[in-house]
Amino acid sequence: MVNATTARTKTGPAPLRTERDVARRAWPLRAALGVVLVVLAVLAVVTGDLGARLLLGGLGVLAAARGAGLLRAGSVPAGVAAVAGGVAAVAVAVVSAAATGWVLLAGVPLVLLAGSAVAFARGGAARRGGAALLVWTVLVGALLAGTLAVQGAGRAADVATVVAALATGLAAVPLLVAAAGLRAVATAPAPARPAGCAGCACSAGGCGVPQAG
Repeated sequence: MVNATTARTKTGPAPLRTERDVARRAWPLRAALGVVLVVLAVLAVVTGDLGARLLLGGLGVLAAARGAGLLRAGSVPAGVAAVAGGVAAVAVAVVSAAATGWVLLAGVPLVLLAGSAVAFARGGAARRGGAALLVWTVLVGALLAGTLAVQGAGRAADVATVVAALATGLAAVPLLVAAAGLRAVATAPAPARPAGCAGCACSAGGCGVPQAG
């Protein structure tokens, strides 16, 4: 009986991670990402001309890291696109302030438009969010186009930087909220072990198998 129990223990599947285990690993990552996004948004606004380059470069690093994660998970097309876009964003931010301004000027409306398209594709309640984001995209695009026409590319790039910083800060909110919820799950007391499990071999392959003693 002992040998059979030992064999089941060795050959059986690895125990599944509990919800608390998953939450314990996930909440620090989400919290850190949310804080990073808030810091990037603040720096983009308060550091003047350097802000746009910091914002674009920081977002590029995050995009490349996300792409690497997608590649490890087997999502090759999306992973390659994210890594390539992130590396390109970092390169532009490092090389040229003027190019950074143009990238933000063109990229902000495109990213907002892509976000609204994704929300519409999900359907349900997300469609309302997508509709609101689409209206916001039209307004932002009109603002940037008007600023470009009246005050020039430099001023339009500054406005695009502020809009991008605002969107980055808003993107941090759901991450921080989710991190708080996951932390609550991770720190919740473990459920008490049922009294009926005393004296059986639950951890060794299933109830009803006497433990070797």
